[in-house]
Order: sequence, then structure tokens, then C-alpha cells
Amino acid sequence: MPHRADEGLVITLKRVAAALKQSEIPFALGGSFAVYAHGGHSSDHDVDFVIREQDKERALEELAAVGFEVEQPPEDWLVKVFDEGRMVDLIYRPVESPVTDATLRDTSMLSVEAIKMPVLSATQLMIHKLLSYSQHYCDFATGLPVARSLREQIDWVRVREETAKSPYAEAFLMLLDRLDVVPQVESVRMTVGG
Repeated sequence: MPHRADEGLVITLKRVAAALKQSEIPFALGGSFAVYAHGGHSSDHDVDFVIREQDKERALEELAAVGFEVEQPPEDWLVKVFDEGRMVDLIYRPVESPVTDATLRDTSMLSVEAIKMPVLSATQLMIHKLLSYSQHYCDFATGLPVARSLREQIDWVRVREETAKSPYAEAFLMLLDRLDVVPQVESVRMTVGG
């Protein structure tokens, strides 16, 4: 889990998760805290939850009712809540694709700071990370620690299939191969097939 310096964020994370659970709003923990929950390393320290778009208004109402400030930013893929200045993103369309029931099933129930909650799978976290790279943002240093620390939990064949249209993801995956973090899919298939 994160360093003690993030104690305030941990408290905020727990408050949001408890409110969403209490309200029976489907959600999953995403982002850097999800990486930590899987035992991995991430350099970011922010709180991200994924929710379905149709639950956005109710989530904001429920969180406002327990004292969170709510904000609907101009971006059309997330809303934000604040707890004593600490920000939480409620993301309903990460990497241009909507959160669906299937997204929310691609989770593990993990104990995060003593609260059991759904956490996005390591595979889904890696897919989101790779699809976030673009000509405007392509910092592979954010993805390398995630790939290294979670590599055994990630379905790399699925990652390659779901990120195949992204030249940035392709370059990142080639880098992982060259660094011997994860072999190319062809190599994996050849060793499995004999």
C-alpha cells in the first residue's frame, strides 16, 4: 500500500468506497491504488474509481450527501469529488471506451486498507495504461513499473489484442520484449506449442 504520506488519500479512498458500497452503486478501484492493491508499484498517487455513466448522477448525489464537494469538469469522461481538498476521479469512459458491466466484472475482490472492494484486474489496468499513451502524452516511465511489478498477473495476449491499434502500445510492448520483461506473443506461443 502507499506510503504513510498518503494517509489522507487513503482515508478519502475508504470514504468513497464505503459510500458507493452503501448505495449499491457498481464500481471498481482503478489507477495507481489498484496497482498497489495487486501488490504492484506505481509512481502516481491519486484515487480513481470506475463507474458506469448511467450511475454518475446518483454517485454524485450520494457522495454529496456524505459531505463530498462534487464537480462536473468540462471533460466528458469523468466527474470529480473532493474531500478536504483531496480529489477523487469517478471515471465512466476511460481511454474513449465506456465502463460496462463487463468492465466491472473484470475485477478481483481485494482488501484495500481493510475495506473489501472490487479492483480492476491487472490486465485491464495495463490496457488502460497503454491506451492512455498518445502523441500528446507518451511517458513510458509510468508504465514500466506497473508492467514489471504485475507481469505475472497480466494476460499479455489479451493486452496485445486490445491495444493492437495503438502504435504507442506496440512500441511499449516491443520495449518490454527488448528489456526481457515480457516476451513477444509469438515467442510465448512457440514455447507453449512446443
